[in-house]
Amino acid sequence: VGRIPVERAAAFLKFQKRGIVQHLMHEMKYNHHPEVGFRLGKAFGREMELAGMNQFDLIIPVPLHPGRERQRGFNQSVMIARGIGEVIGKPVEEHISVRSKRTATQTTKTRMKRWENVRTVFAVLTPERLKGKSVLLVDDVITTGATLEACAGHLLEAGCSSLSIACLAEAR
Repeated sequence: VGRIPVERAAAFLKFQKRGIVQHLMHEMKYNHHPEVGFRLGKAFGREMELAGMNQFDLIIPVPLHPGRERQRGFNQSVMIARGIGEVIGKPVEEHISVRSKRTATQTTKTRMKRWENVRTVFAVLTPERLKGKSVLLVDDVITTGATLEACAGHLLEAGCSSLSIACLAEAR
C-alpha cells in the first residue's frame, strides 16, 4: 500500500496455497458460502476490538463490479465488513464506492499488471457522505495492495479525514 496515507492496517489470517485459509476463501467465493465471510469477519472484528482498532465512523467494503457480483451472488468484502461492523458497532456503507469497470482476475498478474488492471476502475458516488469521516476499508485478501491503493485513493480524494485498512487475509 505505501503510497497512500493509511492510519492503521491489519490482516487477520495468512493465505497460503493449498492451506486452510485458501480453502475457506474458495468455499466462500466460489462455492457460494457467504456466511464464511460473515463469521470470519466477526472473529476479525473481535480481534480489532481487543487491539483498540475500532475508532471509525464507517466501514466501506471494496466493491465488486455489478456483473461479477450478480455472477457470484454476493460481494465477499461486504460479508466480511458486515461481520466486523456487527462486532465493533459501526455502519457498513456498501454504495459509496463503486467499481465502474469489470476487470480480469488479479490472481495471475504481476505487481505492475495488478496496478494497471485496477488504477481507474473505482469511483465515489456520494463524496458528501465521506467528508470528514474516518473510514475503514475492507477487502478479502491483500497480495500487492494494488486494489486497496486504487480504491483508497478515491476515498481520500473524496474527502475522508482518515483511512484504515482491514484485510481478512494476507498472501505473499
